[in-house]
This record gives sequence, C-alpha cells and structure tokens, in this order.
Amino acid sequence: MKTVIFDLDGTLADTSGDLIAAANHCFRAMGEGDVLDAEADAGTALRGGRAMLTAGLPRLGRTDLERTIDQYYPVLIEAYGDAIDVHTQMYPRAMEAVEHLKSGGYGVGICTNKPERLAETLLQRLGVREAFASRVGADTLPVRKPDPEPLYEAVRRAGGDPARAALIGDSDTDRNTARAARVPCVLVTFGPAGGDMAALQPEGLLQDFADLPALVDRLLA
Repeated sequence: MKTVIFDLDGTLADTSGDLIAAANHCFRAMGEGDVLDAEADAGTALRGGRAMLTAGLPRLGRTDLERTIDQYYPVLIEAYGDAIDVHTQMYPRAMEAVEHLKSGGYGVGICTNKPERLAETLLQRLGVREAFASRVGADTLPVRKPDPEPLYEAVRRAGGDPARAALIGDSDTDRNTARAARVPCVLVTFGPAGGDMAALQPEGLLQDFADLPALVDRLLA
C-alpha cells in the first residue's frame, strides 16, 4: 500500500504558541519575564524545547547553558503537557487532505520528533488521532528523525511499504529524513519555520493542503 507520513509540528498544526508559552514558563521560574516572542521565535519553537531554552538563555546573559537546559527541560515538558492545546490549531484543509488521501487508498500516519506521550495527547485533544493509522514519536524508537527508521516504522505501522511512501514536513530535518529513506519529500511553505523551503530541494512544495492529494498522486505514481 502507498503511504503518506506527516510531520506534526509546523506541518499539520501550528503548535508554536503553546511551545513558546511553555518556554516562557521556565524563564519566569528563573525569576525573569517572558523572553521568547510568540511570533518572532515561532520557528525556533518548532525545533523543540531545548532549542527554545538555548535561544532564550543568552538573552538573559546566562552562559551556563548546558546545566540550565538540563535542569529546566523537564519543567518545560511538564508545562507544555499541562497546556498543550491552548493556542494550537490545525492548518486549514489539512484534515480534508488526509481524508481525501485515505479515500483514495493511501495509508496515512505521523512521524514526529515530539515525545510520543505529548504527540498522542495533542492528537487526542485536537480530535484527529483516529484519522491516522500510525504515530511514531521522538522516543518511540532508540533513534529519531533524520534517521530514516522512525519513518519506516510509521509506514509499517500504517500497513504500508517503506519503498512506496512520501513524507510531508516543514524543515531540513524532514528533508534529510526523506533523503535518507529514499522517498519523496513535500515541504509546506506556510509554517512558522519560514525560510526558503525550495532551497532544500524537496520533490514537492505545498502552499495549500487542498493541493496535496494531486501532488502525492504525481509523486507516487
């Protein structure tokens, strides 16, 4: 079976607002104010909790980055889990595209570098978990993206063939994962990660989820 695997953060949903809020919770716990900005730092948010702490601490003049990040990363994860869907929204027409793919005979799944527990919680809260036949997170396997094995596992759990799959993402991590797996990659151009997605030379660029089914049909023909 042909399979389409989606990244989660910045691809299916804009999670940056809740991620930024969790990081700012940490900075307030340090006795500081909100250090990260929901708009200006949205791209950093999609690189994960450690990336947000790494970006914010130097703005406070902190130089003990590694020790402080190790100390506050669990605090960030707990805060994020407590308020995981306050600002997060699915991108327009994302789920319509997923259902269109399924009706066309494709398997669909998720491969994310968000911890498995948080990915499951978020999908359940958004009411979309049942739409996906598989969900592989950062800690589901001993390795994470850009290693190709999580992608392969997401395909297999969806009942598909890793040789007949495509990955939909929003970052160089997704591009490198697809390249390592030797499958086509489609990168969205509307996510907070921003930047020039075309420069990553994916097999496809997506400006609107309404265009995804036809693009996947072409790539996996």
